[in-house]
Amino acid sequence: MERIVFFDGECNFCDKSVQFIIKRDPSAVFSFASLQSEIGKAQLQKYHVPSHIESFVLIEHNKYYVKSTAALRICKHLKGLWKLCSILLIVPRPIRDAVYTFIAKRRYRWFGKKESCTLPSPEIRKRFLS
Repeated sequence: MERIVFFDGECNFCDKSVQFIIKRDPSAVFSFASLQSEIGKAQLQKYHVPSHIESFVLIEHNKYYVKSTAALRICKHLKGLWKLCSILLIVPRPIRDAVYTFIAKRRYRWFGKKESCTLPSPEIRKRFLS
């Protein structure tokens, strides 16, 4: 089963979120690619993700999920109590996405932009699409 997480490669918060997922995904369920990468753009086009999407995107079961739905569906597969966060999927999406959007609009101001890419270990690097 292919599960791919697309993230903003320039965002410190997004980078930390990817590191958070990797640490709690010992079975390597997820692969990763930045939204800005050529492979990311090609994959998003393949799955018909609208080009204006700038949030976390999860591809799962050949469908795409964005914003809070993507984040909470990712939580379902993480080890530990993080699985419980997926219960928030019962909250209506407009409410969840309003909170997500509030944070997303301020992510650069609060967490900054990356000056350079994090260089993962070879083991972790295999999980990034190239």
